[in-house]
Amino acid sequence: METEKDTYKTILKPSEEVLYKEKGSKFFGYAFPVTSEEIIKEHLEDLKKQHYSARHWCYAWQLGKSYEHYRANDDGEPSNSAGMPIYGQLQSFDVTNILVVVVRYFGGTKLGVGGLIQAYKTTAQMALETCRIHTKTIDEIFFVQCEYPEMNTVMRILKDENIKIVNQKLELSCEFEISVRKKDADRIFELFENTYKVKIIKEEDKQE
Repeated sequence: METEKDTYKTILKPSEEVLYKEKGSKFFGYAFPVTSEEIIKEHLEDLKKQHYSARHWCYAWQLGKSYEHYRANDDGEPSNSAGMPIYGQLQSFDVTNILVVVVRYFGGTKLGVGGLIQAYKTTAQMALETCRIHTKTIDEIFFVQCEYPEMNTVMRILKDENIKIVNQKLELSCEFEISVRKKDADRIFELFENTYKVKIIKEEDKQE
């Protein structure tokens, strides 16, 4: 039985600028770590200012720890000749939360659709190859609540299971915000749920 994927790959720092040349055209490639469409928009605007005399700013991005959102944009190049080849490299490197942009300066000679696909694919690949790719775990957040007499029991479970405490409030009662790796989440939830006088709440169920 296949277990649900609970890791994802991403980059933590932007790539180096790369340059690919073909028949006079120049293709500058960039990869950026991103977490929202707002940040993507800012990077695209910055590159358009930096390369104001370029002809095309083609890109693809993938967002989400489960790789659930993506977009590819040809920016005026023939359909599927730029954005999809760039996106293909995001898939090939198996990465997410990344924007790859290829900026083209036209060199006077048309490359044809095949030539464009090869140029955009190669430039995207070169940009991603300059990056260090990190594997991160997908975690779930839970809130564990108890009174002071149960605190030792809760602390012992957290220590035994090597669970990360994100935040804790020790006021009239105790509350621990914990981060649990996705593959262990159901088991840990059940463990606390079955612990006497201890309450565990999923992040999405918590009412402020």
